[in-house]
Parts: sequence; structure tokens; C-alpha cells
Amino acid sequence: MELRHLRYFAAVAETENVSRAGLKLHVSQPALSRQIRDLEDELGFALLERTAKSVSLTEAGRVFLGEARAVLQRLDEGVQKARAIASDGSGELHVGYSPTPTSRILPPTLRAFQAAMPHVRVKLHDWSNNENISGLRDGRLQIAFVVCPRKTNALRGLRVEELSHDPVRLAVSPTHPLARRSTVSIEEAARQPFVVYSRADYPDYRDWFDAVFAGVKKKPHIVEEHDGVSSLIPAVEAGTGVALMGESLGCITGKRLKFLRLKPQPEPVALCIAAPKGRLVPATEKFWQCANAAAAKP
Repeated sequence: MELRHLRYFAAVAETENVSRAGLKLHVSQPALSRQIRDLEDELGFALLERTAKSVSLTEAGRVFLGEARAVLQRLDEGVQKARAIASDGSGELHVGYSPTPTSRILPPTLRAFQAAMPHVRVKLHDWSNNENISGLRDGRLQIAFVVCPRKTNALRGLRVEELSHDPVRLAVSPTHPLARRSTVSIEEAARQPFVVYSRADYPDYRDWFDAVFAGVKKKPHIVEEHDGVSSLIPAVEAGTGVALMGESLGCITGKRLKFLRLKPQPEPVALCIAAPKGRLVPATEKFWQCANAAAAKP
């Protein structure tokens, strides 16, 4: 079944005459009649009752007409929204992000983008890294901030550019015994109780966490798992445990947490901007440019 079948059927049903519908659609009467019969054959039931001079809907055809109209209307709305973004810069832009790695870059990116394209409504989606990548692949997102995963093929088929590198720090409560220090060894850190993101919600984070402590004999003891940064920060602040975080998160935590350097220093976290491959529509391209400009500022 193709969309033209639905358009042809709707036109015939509305005019109740194949000839008039053919003129409206610029399709010959025989070709139009054949397309309608092909649709009926595929469905397995009659849509129209035919007489020598007119046609009328069967009961099944009346129900199917309502559904066909809904499909065609939804398609037209989608085309209009996409055309608006592609042509004059109006409409919606769906952007995926995770609060932790984007805390420094996202606000200035949004300010610059809204100043450049005030008629585009940015809809933010606070999702995990895996959800953002999936959203780009299935069309729910036009663009997303992602942490470059350890598995390089995870971003295959996407347009990707690195924006920044975030140094890894050990976050502790200001009252923690280590808070007076500026640097702590990986071995010392491993002896602390840890609060982490849950593996179910953030599998990439947990793989990265394990890699940071891969060379330590005594592995860290995880005391709590959290499904987001909004609960992880208070847990560290309350002294429940320490956590591995990017240094940029300090702009959110302020004096609530103390960030210590680790020795040896783990590889920094790479923050990227990603979108489906191919030519980007103006709104997506502009957002990409704004993110690059925000990342370049110290």
C-alpha cells in the first residue's frame, strides 16, 4: 500500500465520482479505477459500491476513509514542519543532552542559538548517552550532545565532532577527610565508598568507571546507585560516598562539593556534538555552530 492509494481513494470518496476525482488529481479515469481496485485487493474487502454514474462508500470504506484522512493529515503536518525548519528557520528543534557533561556548554549555546534563530523552539530532552544516540538514529532528535563512548562503532553512521575534554575529578563532601587535599592517588580514591550512576541507566559510565580503576587491586566499594545527577550530587554532599565527575560539573555544584585531582590523571571525558549524517537543515547547522563557539570559549 502506498500513500498515493490513500490520496486517490480519499478523492474518489469525497467526489463520489471517479471522473471528477481523476480531473482533480490529473489522473486518467481507467488508471484511477485500477489503483482503487488494487487497494481493495490488498485490503481484502470492498471500499466502494459502484453504479454506472457514481460510487458510494461501503460501511468498511467509510471507516477506512477516516483512518486514511488521519494518515494524510499527519503526513502533511510533518512535511510543513520540516519545510518550515529547512526554509525560513521556524518550527521545533529537538536536542538531546545529559546535564553532567553539558553543564558549561549548553546554556551559552542556547542563548546564542535563540538570538540567531528566535522563531525556532528548542525542545530539550534530558536523556542518557545511549538514549541520545538512539534518538538520533530513529529521528526523535535532530542533534544531541553525547559523551564519546569507548566503543568507537557506537557512533557509526552519525556526523560527530569533539567539542571539549573534561578532566576527571574525585568529588567529595566539603567535610570529608580528603577535602583538605588538592590531589589524591587512584589507590587512595579506590578505598573510599562510592556513589555512582546505575548501570541500567548509564552503562557507558559504569564501563568507564571500571576502566579508571582497572589497575587497582582493591576495587572501589559501591554503596549507592543513582539514576541522575540531581540525586548523585546530594548523596556526595551528605557524605554517603565520593564520586567520579567531570570538572565542568563544578559550575552546578558550587561550594557544595570539593573536586580533587587524581594521580595518575585518568583520560579526560570527550564531549561531542552529533547529528544524522548528510546535509543539515539551517536550524540544526546553526545550533551546531553555536555549540562549537560555546565550547571554544574558556
